[in-house]
Amino acid sequence: MPVRTQRAITVVGCHAGGEVGNVVVGGVLPPPGATVFEQMEALRADDSLRRLLLREPRGSVAVHANLIVPSARPDCAAGYIIMEPTEYPAMSGSNTMCVATVLLETGMVQMREPETVLRLEAPAGVVEVRAACRDGKCESVELTNVPCFAAHLDAALEVEGIGTLTVDVAYGGMWYAIADAAALGFSLEPSEARDLCNAGELIRLAAREQLACVHPENPGIAGVSIVQIAEPWQGVGKTSKNAVVVAPGRLDRSATGTGLSARMAALHAKGRMKVGDGMTHASVLDTSFDGRIVSETTVGDRAAIVPAIRGSAWITGITQHFVDPSDPFPEGYLLSDTWPGPDRQS
Repeated sequence: MPVRTQRAITVVGCHAGGEVGNVVVGGVLPPPGATVFEQMEALRADDSLRRLLLREPRGSVAVHANLIVPSARPDCAAGYIIMEPTEYPAMSGSNTMCVATVLLETGMVQMREPETVLRLEAPAGVVEVRAACRDGKCESVELTNVPCFAAHLDAALEVEGIGTLTVDVAYGGMWYAIADAAALGFSLEPSEARDLCNAGELIRLAAREQLACVHPENPGIAGVSIVQIAEPWQGVGKTSKNAVVVAPGRLDRSATGTGLSARMAALHAKGRMKVGDGMTHASVLDTSFDGRIVSETTVGDRAAIVPAIRGSAWITGITQHFVDPSDPFPEGYLLSDTWPGPDRQS
């Protein structure tokens, strides 16, 4: 069947713990930049690719996309740029799991059984990946995250329509405001998804205004962009449930790797977790990621941890996205019935 198209973009569909993290493997040239962070900035300045892939009719508010790019670092197999509904985060655990799984299962990076070890360059920095592999399948991915740390502990936050909350703000590769689910009246069930999203967006907007946070080594990574509503911590080695609200107001389907990293950074700062300790986060879908604290370090003048997160991803298919020159929506469209807020982070 002949196809008339201005663009043909090849995407491998993938999800980690239910969170969609599709991977662009063809049809897009790498953006300019000496580092993946600079390439991310160039992609964000144009923004047309994100709109095409994430807006309807090709995407949705529940879809993320990752662009594979070459890394200039000799110790990295590849780089990747993460595109989420309203932002370009410097790091994402679920998206990293998807990227590693696609690279290995499609043969873009050679798979070695029973374990493949590789390094990837995210915008936030280098991430080491240890993938458990068997019979051509990447069964699980453990990523050693970038250093993570707390900025505010037990901080008072005034939230419109909710009142005064006590939150932690921590960096897990993205800046999180972490709020107590019990204080908000949530039991973290799937039926609460819309109410969780409404509360999470109000918390995010308030935290961006009231609780400043800037990465000490990269001022371009600043401001709370994501909210974790978590049940009380259950203890070392145990499972704690959480719900992560992604702008513009929708629920992360997975347990969220950067969220688990931020939670462990806050618990470490409070003296409740130490090097070698681990915990598991479960999502409202009861999918889970395991986390452990690998080591202590510093970021600028801040005490920090290096966390490792383990989870699994599954490939769902391969798609070619076309743009017909007569299409009235070459970069897609948004409607508020499914996209509850602005297209870009406020």
